[in-house]
Parts: sequence; structure tokens; C-alpha cells
Amino acid sequence: MLAKNSIEFECKSLDETKAAMHGLVEPQITEFPSIFGLPPVASDDKKPSVTASDFTVPIIDFAMSRECIVEKIKEAAEKWGIFQVINHGVPLSVLEDIKDGVVRFHEEDPEVKKTYFSRDFAKTFIYHNNFELYSSSAGNWRDSFGCYMAPNPPDPEEIPVACRDAMIRYSKHVMRLGGFLFELLSEALGLSSEKLKSMDCMKGLLMLCHYYPPCPQPDLTLGTSKHSDNTFITMLLQDQIGGLQVLHQDCWVDVSPIPEALVINIGDFLQLMTNDKFKSVEHRVLANKVGPRISVACFFSSSMIPNSTVYGPIKELLSEENPPKYREFTVPEYSKGYIEKGLDGTSHLLNYKI
Repeated sequence: MLAKNSIEFECKSLDETKAAMHGLVEPQITEFPSIFGLPPVASDDKKPSVTASDFTVPIIDFAMSRECIVEKIKEAAEKWGIFQVINHGVPLSVLEDIKDGVVRFHEEDPEVKKTYFSRDFAKTFIYHNNFELYSSSAGNWRDSFGCYMAPNPPDPEEIPVACRDAMIRYSKHVMRLGGFLFELLSEALGLSSEKLKSMDCMKGLLMLCHYYPPCPQPDLTLGTSKHSDNTFITMLLQDQIGGLQVLHQDCWVDVSPIPEALVINIGDFLQLMTNDKFKSVEHRVLANKVGPRISVACFFSSSMIPNSTVYGPIKELLSEENPPKYREFTVPEYSKGYIEKGLDGTSHLLNYKI
């Protein structure tokens, strides 16, 4: 493993170029910098991968009756922590536009992209390689840009032209669908449909747009290391290349791309608030020789922007037999610790256990 000061030097050298991963792969490299190699333990915990014939991530058709949808969401949230939704109402043209916008930005003139490069996570719009580059033992094979779309939508001029209209349009559909999902999740908990929304679970929306370049040695690195999300829920749009896997019954299971589907996963905040009734699923993204792979992750979380709301286990779900398992938190406090910890393969939720 590289010495810590050597890792920091390579990280700073990459950052100083402000070119991120795309700047590395454009010359068609055949090997990559050592900071992107997996550490010895991480390959990734040596857990087996299984095919779709062994396990299949639940697929929920929103054309069914509300009662059926709630029942299927309850089962998926408790047993898997993730599910795919189809017939969700977001137009295909909107889905295609946002994926195209992500490609346009990441393949933009490097001098244009450099003006947005930052590691200040309180900024409205930032572009970087791996938020966890300095805190994790190895870098991941991806570039990302992110923008807070709620509670205070950005001035359109703050969003690059390459993806501006697509992001604004897509975020409106995400907020609408997110509101519906929180109603269904509330009902799946046996609570009133407005419960989670009334607890400010929709207070923030952070859109992260990932670009995974083709990797010359995909067996030696990861697109994204194993982690769970510091969100209430995450809504993911992925292209058809594949690579997303979830940890289920100690096996890595492919989240096979389905045209027009959206992937919904439970985040740390909702696991804590439901007192472990719902599961915040651990997941990762494999590197691939084929690419670029594009995904758009919408995090229902205010993340690092000011938010004084205090969250904790929902009182209606507690009893003498089911006392609170976690202490209360604020989103900025949790997110700060999560970012500082990096994607080290452990859950930040453990720090909030009573």
C-alpha cells in the first residue's frame, strides 16, 4: 500500500490539474495512477457476486393499485433496502435529456470545466473527482458534478449551459415523484401518508451526476467503493452499461439496468428514523472497460447546507419492546462526519447507535 504522504501528493497532483478522471483517460492510458488501486482488504471484502438468476432486486410497477404498491415497497424496504420502479410517470424524453446533459458537461472543454472544480461541498454547483479522494485509502474511477436543487433552487446562471435546462427540468419531476414515494413509505410504516414529508424529509435535494470513464484495468479498482447513502432516500437513473451492485445476504447482486426504470434505495437517515425497520443498503459500482457509464443520483438530503431540524427514531414506531436504537442527529452534523470518514466500507450509522 502507498504511504500516506505519497497518496496525498498524488491526490493533490490530480486536483491541481482540475482535469479529474476524464483528463486522465483522454490520452487512452493503459495503466492508471496507483492511488486508484484497491487496498489489500477491499477487493471488495471478497464477498461473492451472484447473477440475476440467484437474486433479483425487486421491481415495482407503479401502474398497480396503491395498496399493492405499498405492500411491495414495505417488503423491499425491509428485506432489500432497494427497489426499481417502472411506470413512474417521468417522461422518457426527460430521462434521456438529463443523461445527455451529464455527458455534455463531462466532455466539455477542460478549461470550461476547470472553472467549476471545487471541494467546497457547501457551494451550489461543484465538479470534482471523488468527494472521498483524500479520506479513503484509494480513489474511485469516476468524475462527478453536483448541485443543490432544493430547498433553494439555484440561479440558472450558476448551472453550466451544457446541463442547465436538463437538470432544472429533471429536478422538478424528481421532487414530484419523491413526494409520492415518501407518502408510500409512510404508509408502508403504518403511518399517515404525510408523516415523512411533515418531518422535513424533502427539505433538501442534491443531484450528483456521475461519469465513469472506460477503465483499462477494471479488476484493479472500483467505480465507487462499498457504502450506504447519507440520505433519507436516493433516486438513481442509470444507463444500460451496468455495474451497480448491492450487498444482499452477504452476496453482491447486480442491479440490472431496465430501460426507463429508476432505482430507489433507502438511506442511513431513514434506517435510523425507522429504528432499523427499513434497511439502508450497502452498494458499490464496478469499473468497466466499456464506457463512459452515466448515472444521476438524486439525494433527498440537505447534506452540508444549514439545516437545524433534529431527526431521530419516529416515536410512533417505538415501544417497550422496540426502544430507540439510535441517538438524534442533524443532517449537516451527520454529513460532515460521513464525508470526513470517506468510503471506507463501514457504516457511519454505527456512530449513532445507543
